[in-house]
Amino acid sequence: MKKGRAQTMTHDYKRHGTTTLFAALNVLDGKVIGQCHERHTHAEWLKFLRRIERETPKDKTLHLIADNYATHKHPAVQQWLARHPRIAMHFTPTSASWLNMVERFFRDLTTERLRRGVFTSVPELVDAIDGYVAHHNTDPKPFIWTKNARDILQKVIRANSRLSGKQNATLH
Repeated sequence: MKKGRAQTMTHDYKRHGTTTLFAALNVLDGKVIGQCHERHTHAEWLKFLRRIERETPKDKTLHLIADNYATHKHPAVQQWLARHPRIAMHFTPTSASWLNMVERFFRDLTTERLRRGVFTSVPELVDAIDGYVAHHNTDPKPFIWTKNARDILQKVIRANSRLSGKQNATLH
């Protein structure tokens, strides 16, 4: 589902190609705009941004959360965003993609549709993804955090502290 084009083969597994899924989750109602592309470059990201622009109410400011992948910050993307001020980009810190609720959708897509699936071609994989997104959007539900913000932030602080301690220990 992510980047890469190499064909991999083990004794019982053959990879027939990959696709990149760009997805935008409306956190208020749970609907997803999804679009598969062959690659994950700034050109494909711009195509997806244009789709979001077309398919969302023009009177709404959109806050898009993305990881720090260079594609999302490419100069051509920055120029496009400057001409579309209703779209505000926010970037998750490195190793904190779990903060982006669309990652939950990716997990569900993987476990409910892709993990045990057999796809003999990229178009078959794309059809499966598109079908899952369409089915999801027939009765979307917003994702709801089950912990309060304070508990989540305390856990992040504890994990960061432990990670920093381990990294510092390896330097000595």
